[in-house]
Amino acid sequence: MNATPAVSVIMPVLNEERHLRNSVRHILEQEYDGEMEVVIAIGPSSDRTEEIAAELVREDPRVRTVPNPTGRTPAALNAAIKASRHPVVVRVDGHGMLSPNYIATAVRLLEETGAQNVGGIMHAEGENAWEDAVAAAMTTKIGVGNAAFHTGGEAAPAETVYLGVFRREALEQQDGYNEEFIRAQDWELNFRIREAGGLIWFSPELRVQYRPRPSVKALAKQYKDYGRWRHVVARYHAGSINLRYLAPPAAVCAIAAGTVVGAALTPWGFVVPAGYLAAIVAGSVPAGKGLSLKARAQIPVALATMHMSWGYGFLTSPRSLAKKVIASRRPAVRHAGTEAQTQA
Repeated sequence: MNATPAVSVIMPVLNEERHLRNSVRHILEQEYDGEMEVVIAIGPSSDRTEEIAAELVREDPRVRTVPNPTGRTPAALNAAIKASRHPVVVRVDGHGMLSPNYIATAVRLLEETGAQNVGGIMHAEGENAWEDAVAAAMTTKIGVGNAAFHTGGEAAPAETVYLGVFRREALEQQDGYNEEFIRAQDWELNFRIREAGGLIWFSPELRVQYRPRPSVKALAKQYKDYGRWRHVVARYHAGSINLRYLAPPAAVCAIAAGTVVGAALTPWGFVVPAGYLAAIVAGSVPAGKGLSLKARAQIPVALATMHMSWGYGFLTSPRSLAKKVIASRRPAVRHAGTEAQTQA
């Protein structure tokens, strides 16, 4: 890899008027000496996303856009990859804010580790009490288990990472993202890269600010979809499941069973839901350190929403989704230009 290889930053966006300009600013102001392009794949938004993107294109020649008529994240990613041209591909979401040396550090780590994809910490930060509560829930083990990209940890090989900085040839070898995976497409792609012998590398040096969902309803939908599509990955890739992913559905089943037993047979059945409630309340105390009283009071709500929604989505994930995924064909993301064939 050259000392400063050119990089393509790809962004799937849909209804991102709130954060898009700031997210792109964090990209364009990167402390990186190499050439850079930003390709924004825009879904059919109902807000000012397209208008803001057009302004960004006019303001900086490094920024351009491509359409994503489906609105699906993996389709947007593939469209942006295909339209981009550089040997290192950096994924950024429209509500993610890169730290100043993110790209330079990631390129260095690709060289040092020989990895096909490197990524770091999804650093959730809120802009109000509810979002602060969600951010606290998303960065604790009681909320998300031992996922290093949520809770931190030492640099090491990983199953998956947040977003990711890829060698282009790794994406081309796998024909990009499987567009049937509306969610969990990152995990699924990283699984295929690992199955092909590639290394996925986590490093706490890489840090991206993330804005949590702004309401209980939005958070519940997000985590229900996570659980639903994580079950599809488990069906599609045998052996890809572990105990961390089974904890939320097990909790949903135990709480439901305890509630039924408590209501129909004996009050002792309520011990299970009561025990769960006590656990998340106790776990929210250290998670809320330094937050406002209003934010701390909402952490148990955020935890329960995440756990129950993920578990419900996992349990109700229809088998037909896995069959659809298996029958699908992933579109090629190879670019015709010679630079896209250059090894990172």
